Order: sequence, then structure tokens, then C-alpha cells
Amino acid sequence: MLVDSHCHIDFPDLIDDEAGVLARMADNGVTHALCVSVKLETLPGILALAERHTNVFASVGVHPDNADCEEPDEERLLALATHPKVVAIGETGLDYYWHKDAPEWQRARFRTHIRAARRSNKPLIIHTRDSAADTIRLMHEEDAGAAGGVMHCFTETREVAEQALDLGFHISFSGIVSFKNAEALRDVARYVPADRLLVETDSPYLAPMPYRGKTNQPAYVRHVAEAVAKARGESLEQIAKLTTQNFFRLFKDARPS
Repeated sequence: MLVDSHCHIDFPDLIDDEAGVLARMADNGVTHALCVSVKLETLPGILALAERHTNVFASVGVHPDNADCEEPDEERLLALATHPKVVAIGETGLDYYWHKDAPEWQRARFRTHIRAARRSNKPLIIHTRDSAADTIRLMHEEDAGAAGGVMHCFTETREVAEQALDLGFHISFSGIVSFKNAEALRDVARYVPADRLLVETDSPYLAPMPYRGKTNQPAYVRHVAEAVAKARGESLEQIAKLTTQNFFRLFKDARPS
């Protein structure tokens, strides 16, 4: 049994084949998936998807890359988070890759999400790219550890992982961990404690080997788990069991179907 802890099934590449995506999940032993929000304008579609399928959960949040969209305040996020299928706040965080001026509006938005997570008692889904120092700093300043959560699609150093772990966060690996040039990331996968480990696809992006360059989908989280298992010298069954347990412990409002 595997869980895809972070995917975007609502994106056009996947939602147009909704039945097929869910069927291939089942065929590959992927029993549940968390469909993650990137802006509020598309949240109704995510919630409808989660309502149609007992094994799909939702989050509420606005991705740091999205500038031309509704800017949520705490009360708006809190109201949306009351939906019974919403199990997390995010994805949120900082991304200076596309916004190299390190805009203050990203930092303000991140603070809003952290505060909403603390108030709603739901974990955070955090995105960080070219912004690790500021991400960790704001997590400390806003007491993100009180909410807990996950550093999704982790590609940072072992030192950044250690800082996130010290704040009580989980570390989630995507298909990148299977890439040939990702040995440093596999070293981080070996370092993360067993009870803080998660796997994801971030589909439709970042398909793992042997599907690199193709449209990703939740069924492929099996290949991510295999890469993590190989790096840690453990079996796929062990990684599947512990990452599933970790998912339902972290996202406590998610109920196994």
C-alpha cells in the first residue's frame, strides 16, 4: 500500500483522464493521494474531485509562484479549511527561482499560511526553491513547528533537511530522487529518520525513472518508493508501509478508506 502525498490530479494533463489515473493508481498499489491546491480559483475543482473519490484528499493554499490570483488572508484560508476533505494548508513557501528579486509579497503570503495552519490545526505543505535560508527563517519566526507539516519535493542539502526535521517537519521525496545525477539527494533520503519520510509524485511534473520526461501520474509513486528503498537498503514493502503510516499520522484528518 502506497500513498502519493503530493500530486495535482486536477491539472489538465490528468483530470481529462480521471478514471484512468485512478485505475492505474489502484493497479500499482497506490491506495490514496493528496491533491494539492496552488491557487484558490481552482480549488472548487479539487474539492469536487476529492468528494467524488473517498481515497483522494485536498489541501487549500496558494503557491508562491502565483502572482495574478486571489491573495488569501487568514480568515479566508480558515473558512476553506473547514471542508471535510481538506487535510492540509498549502502548498505555500518561497520560490526565488522565478522571482529572483525575493519579493516581500511571497514572504507575507507564507506567513499568512503558517498562521492559518497553526489556527486550523492542520499541517503545512511547504515549497522551497532557491530560498532555503529565508524559508527556514520564516518557519522559525512564525512557529511553523506548532503546526508541523512536510517539506515537499525536497531537493535541498542534508543541512536544510536537518533544520526542517528539528522543527518537527517531514521530508518528502519526488521522482528526482531516482535521477542518475541525484546521489546527493539519495544521501539525504538515507539520513531522514524512518518516521519522517514521505514519497510523492508532484504529478504531472517530475516523472521518475524510467518515465523521466513524460507526464507524471500518482501510479508512478511506486518508482519513487523503489528509489528511496534502494538508497536506504530497504525493501519496497518496508518503505511503502512506513510512508503510508507517516502520511496518516501527519495528515490526521485524512481517513483511510
